[in-house]
Amino acid sequence: MTTNNRTSKQNVLQLFKDAVLGKQQDFTQGSIRKAVFMLAIPMILEMLMESIFALVDIIYVSKVSVNAVATVGLTESVLTLVYAIAIGLSMGATALIARRVGEKDIKKARETAVQVIFIGIILSIAISIVGILYPKDILRLMGGEPSLIEEGFGYTRIILGGNITVMLLFLINAIFRGAGDASVAMWTLIISNTLNIILDPIFIFGLGPIPAYGAEGAAIATTIGRGTAVIIQISVLFVGYSKIKIALKDLKLKLALIVNIIKVSLGGIGQFIIGTSSWVFLMKIMSEFGSEVLAGYTIAIRIIIFTLMPAWGMSNAAATLVGQNLGANQPERAEKSVWIAGKYCAYFMGLVSVIYIVFAPTLLSWFSPNENVIKNGALSLQIVAFGYIAYAYGMVIVQAFNGAGDTKTPTYINFFCFWIFQLPFAYLTAIKLDIGPKGVFWAITLAEVLIAIISLWLFRKGKWKTIKV
Repeated sequence: MTTNNRTSKQNVLQLFKDAVLGKQQDFTQGSIRKAVFMLAIPMILEMLMESIFALVDIIYVSKVSVNAVATVGLTESVLTLVYAIAIGLSMGATALIARRVGEKDIKKARETAVQVIFIGIILSIAISIVGILYPKDILRLMGGEPSLIEEGFGYTRIILGGNITVMLLFLINAIFRGAGDASVAMWTLIISNTLNIILDPIFIFGLGPIPAYGAEGAAIATTIGRGTAVIIQISVLFVGYSKIKIALKDLKLKLALIVNIIKVSLGGIGQFIIGTSSWVFLMKIMSEFGSEVLAGYTIAIRIIIFTLMPAWGMSNAAATLVGQNLGANQPERAEKSVWIAGKYCAYFMGLVSVIYIVFAPTLLSWFSPNENVIKNGALSLQIVAFGYIAYAYGMVIVQAFNGAGDTKTPTYINFFCFWIFQLPFAYLTAIKLDIGPKGVFWAITLAEVLIAIISLWLFRKGKWKTIKV
């Protein structure tokens, strides 16, 4: 090994260590590649932690019953509406805080963070009431069979009733990301996931005085894990291991700022409500083909999420860089950051697509011994993987719009690609033309490719550089 190669590897390892430890950086100057690396590494690891959450649950729940897996799928479909609100608000939070940090106005960034948390608490309480009172009705509305509803409503009640842990986890991590403190979000999720991995088998299968709760146990473990992460996040905000440090005197409602946050976030909420409601309707279509097909699809989606999350991490890095550099009046640096992040994301997703296409049946067999579950899940995984490189650029560029505060453009893109194209295409092919689940799988892939094409075209036009927030 040459001295130059050894030095280069040492430099990369040092950068990786600095990124994970959260060494403070000014991302509005210096090497863009280094900035992308320093932000993307903890964000990728953070998103991997979130996807591990999903995979661990489904591994254990798949050992309970097919109905249990299907219950998780139906509940997660409804929970995605909560994600839509949380992620939409988090986009607004990231854009506003990144812009204020780029302007070096930390006081305003701190005030924004407090109001974001207030909004999240109020919304989550309303959702909890519905989830606690009507879990059976929710599963029935989603097309669940009577036996599934009776077996799984406890899981639905706990997950939706404890949605505040999801809401605040997303929002506070968005605060950290906007400030450029991505490693803080990463470490809270590492702790959260460790707890979930330990508690899942205990509450699902029972241990000592703790009875076997089945699928309901997965909900208990997940809620405890996420709740612990939220407590740590809040502690960090008050202790001050971040650019954003909150004091008791900051805990005041500021309606004008709340209105501004909601205004910026509405586009983000809208785009994810459109996207996630599309997933809900796709799950409804899939439920027409029975619990085994639904279970295979649910497992495949969890595997897909496992690799989409790192790509989402790179996308979030692009959003932070866009927000901070626009705040520092450097739009060209913001644009270059997006192209670099998109290229890295495409390399990663391209590699993963090959793995999924070749090894899909093997991957599904790790989660279920049922041949029909494996067959349908593998087919879903293979078809969706064909569009992975397009997903990479689509995700990064859409997040770049959001990071700039231009949340309306992705909303229009999602409306056209999901509601006007994806849902009618899925229903027509899967139900009317009797192609079956394959019609839904192709609808997912084609819609995401379309999103990438439209996003690239609009990004090159450059209107996002002029957005004021």
